[in-house]
Amino acid sequence: MNSTLSSITNSMERSVSPASDSDVPFKVSDTLAPPRVNKIAGTTTINFDGLLNDPLLLKEDLKNGCGGQLWPAGMVLSRYLLSQHTSDMSGKTIVELGAGGGLVGLGVARGCQFASPIHITDQLPMFDLMQDNISLNQLGTKVKASILDWGEPLPAHIPNNPDIILAADCVYFEPAFPLLLDTLKDLIGPETVCYFCYKRRRRADLRFIKLAKKNFDMQEIRDDPNATSYNRENIFLYTLRRKTPKSNNK
Repeated sequence: MNSTLSSITNSMERSVSPASDSDVPFKVSDTLAPPRVNKIAGTTTINFDGLLNDPLLLKEDLKNGCGGQLWPAGMVLSRYLLSQHTSDMSGKTIVELGAGGGLVGLGVARGCQFASPIHITDQLPMFDLMQDNISLNQLGTKVKASILDWGEPLPAHIPNNPDIILAADCVYFEPAFPLLLDTLKDLIGPETVCYFCYKRRRRADLRFIKLAKKNFDMQEIRDDPNATSYNRENIFLYTLRRKTPKSNNK
């Protein structure tokens, strides 16, 4: 595993003291979502081991939620796309789900060839952070931030059945699993491919993968030479596509 990913993974998995009741008005059991890691706000420079000539600047800030920091599955997905798909996104419509600060979408915007603006999406608390990171990297003409609540009707300006969906570390909060599945069902069209990367932390995560395989043609990606390294850290990378009659018979 590369040094950047290792340091992020290690910092994320370090145990921390739980927040006080005043900090967390609604307590959530660790069986539903792992405890978040307290990380000081700051800006991180990332070049994905030289895959980006012009490094990406990512502001991290947890004041509005755990999506405000870098997560290892986002690093893995970004690195894969930048190493294997730099030239085949041209002319494609691209939507990122659960973008947090926008790591994956911004990385693609910086290092891949594409035409239409990339839509990075998350809930309202992450909107300002997404906007800040777009401005920080001067990508305002290439990336658009939007609010998209899983399970709700899709905003009218989000491409219907985009060519490519990016989703990294979206398997985190168990009550949101059915909402994420509903949004994937709404977005994934006949020609859509979703690049889906997650870190397995709890048994519930496997239940989500089982549901995803029931609803989509879900295949583990085999052309990433780094897979052995990140699989050891329980990080897995898949493609999701709409099921065809043939795949329904599997």
